[in-house]
Amino acid sequence: MTDAAAQDAEVRLGVLLPSSLLEILRGRNGGPVADRWDAFPIDVPTSWSEDHVPLDMMMGIGNDDDHLSLLDTAYLVEEWNLPSPLVLLSGDGHYWIALDYRVCGRQGEPSVTWFDTESHSELSLAADFRTFVEGLTAAEAFDVDGPDADSPAGE
Repeated sequence: MTDAAAQDAEVRLGVLLPSSLLEILRGRNGGPVADRWDAFPIDVPTSWSEDHVPLDMMMGIGNDDDHLSLLDTAYLVEEWNLPSPLVLLSGDGHYWIALDYRVCGRQGEPSVTWFDTESHSELSLAADFRTFVEGLTAAEAFDVDGPDADSPAGE
């Protein structure tokens, strides 16, 4: 991802993206998240889990027919009846993790929020993107007692 692509994305999204997000996207512009950082712990249960939310994929900047992009945010926010202004980072329609600009404004430092479209609920995850990233951990740490915990392939 280039500086020009980042600037174009900010113009198209109408927000200032966090420098910590752009730093990550310069290293890897979206895609699967490493197993060591694919979950964020929570204190309030969601429809997903009692103790964490998933981050198995991260959207990048750009147009790719096979993967969603940060640039798909406007369409997805309308499609899933989400509040605005947001920039979606990850999700599948049933839930979304987003940069939330509602309090800070479009040029401020957004918080990171979980949106559950099935229960029409939301949960603040972190005050900013850097704090969110620093809080990421392995989902497998939460699944120790799950039904497939003893199966090496999750079968």
